[in-house]
Amino acid sequence: MFIISPKVLNFLIKILVSDNNITLNYFAPLEVFVLQIKLALLMSIILAFPYIAKQLWNFILPALYENERKFIKTIIILSSLLFAAGVIFCICLILPLIINFGMSFAKDNINAMFGVSNIVNLALWLGFTFGLMFQIPLVTHLLIKWDILSYDSISSKRPYVVVIILTVAALLTPPDIVSQVLLFLPTYLLFELGLVFSKRKKDV
Repeated sequence: MFIISPKVLNFLIKILVSDNNITLNYFAPLEVFVLQIKLALLMSIILAFPYIAKQLWNFILPALYENERKFIKTIIILSSLLFAAGVIFCICLILPLIINFGMSFAKDNINAMFGVSNIVNLALWLGFTFGLMFQIPLVTHLLIKWDILSYDSISSKRPYVVVIILTVAALLTPPDIVSQVLLFLPTYLLFELGLVFSKRKKDV
């Protein structure tokens, strides 16, 4: 993966800077090299994940009933799709908005200078964070399906859910209100989506 990591890094940077006429800078001789190693490691984990998951699945498979096997397969597929959707949503839509917001403070006597490590590390961290937060509808559905919490109980506690999501968003994002709001909004909408899906299943 290290062989293709420079091309992946360039592709990622093109997405992040999008239409902005900005140049990313590096401030240490080995900064870009270390970044390429990080990307290579991440891509290696992603590439090896299907094999790792298959080995784990083969390990627990004998202990499961047929209905449990189907259920867990469905959960794994849905969770993977939601995680991928969160990462793509973050990198393609959210991060360019954050960069645009940061550039809005540039004036004649204030220049915007972005470090390549800061931007890429922010992309990786926020991508992972959005991937996790996009699991909310699945978690909500499972809590209701397993009778841990009832639909009425969760839906009546929306104000508490708002506070919890805002708190988690504040902990997982950089210390700026824009990142927190951009993480909160889709997460809360996904929570509502999980409630709608669970209610439909319940009515059926």
